[in-house]
This record gives sequence, C-alpha cells and structure tokens, in this order.
Amino acid sequence: MANSGHPRASDPGEELVRALHAEHGPALLGFVTRMTGDAQRAEDIVQETLLRAWRKAGSLEGDASSLRSWLFTIAHRLAIDEHRARAARAEGSERELPDVPVVGQLDRALEAWQITEALATLSRDHREALVETYFRGRSVAEAAAVLGVPAGTVKSRTYYALQALRAALEERGWGG
Repeated sequence: MANSGHPRASDPGEELVRALHAEHGPALLGFVTRMTGDAQRAEDIVQETLLRAWRKAGSLEGDASSLRSWLFTIAHRLAIDEHRARAARAEGSERELPDVPVVGQLDRALEAWQITEALATLSRDHREALVETYFRGRSVAEAAAVLGVPAGTVKSRTYYALQALRAALEERGWGG
C-alpha cells in the first residue's frame, strides 16, 4: 500500500499550512486567546483557521500582509461564530465576547510593521532625517541641530529618504 489516503509529503497545501502555522500561529493564538479568554478554545479556532487556509491553498494569493490579514479575519469570525453558538446553547451563561475591531487594529499593526521594515532599508543618514522630521515632529532647523548637520542637508536627506521609502513600500505592495 503506497500512501493511499495520506497526503503526499510534498503536498503544497500541507506545506502552506506548516509555513502559515510557523509564521502566524503564535500571533493568531495570542489574538484568539485574548478574545475568548480560553486557551483550548483559541487553539481549536486557530486549527480551524489553518484548515480553511489549507482548503483554499490553491486560491490564496497576495503578499504576506494580506494573507496575515485574511487569517486574522477568519480567526475573528470563527471566534464570534463559536461564541454565538455557545451562547445559543447556554442562553447567556457565557460572558460577552469583546467587540474587537480586528481589521482596523490589524491593518494598523501591519502598516507599522511594513513601515518599520521599509525604514530599515534606508541609509542611516536618511533614516535619521526622517525620524527627526516626521516621527519626532522636529522642524528642519531643530533636526539639523540634533543631527549636527546644516538645515539644507536635512532637507536633502529628507527628500531622498522619502523617495527611497516610497520605493521600498511599493516593493511591499503599498499604493503607488
């Protein structure tokens, strides 16, 4: 009997699920555990989320951030569905599941992660100019004083840093 009924070791869907679990499993588990307050229920929901990813392995497309967003959205929906089903059976004996605006929080977290990753691709001088002017809100003159360079240099570095940052973000699938 040659592996009948068992997925092949090189099954792309199985490899996808393993990769998704390795990369997103801990974050998904933490997220769902916070939603449900129950580690075992959270594990079940994460397993079901990954099972759905496996079922859709052939049609899942997009970059890592959109895939992560999809996984969190599915887990969020499963947690709500599971909570509603329990509540219907127990008629209110369960505590209310908090209304977690998952998509908005997740999008902001993913955006911050992508921006941080893109910033890391910039030269130190360009990154420092952006951090001082945009993230710390300093004027060009204040940033120049902090960085110990002329104001014109801060303006130039900021201009080129924004160009490089835009390119780095576009490579990651951001806007245009």
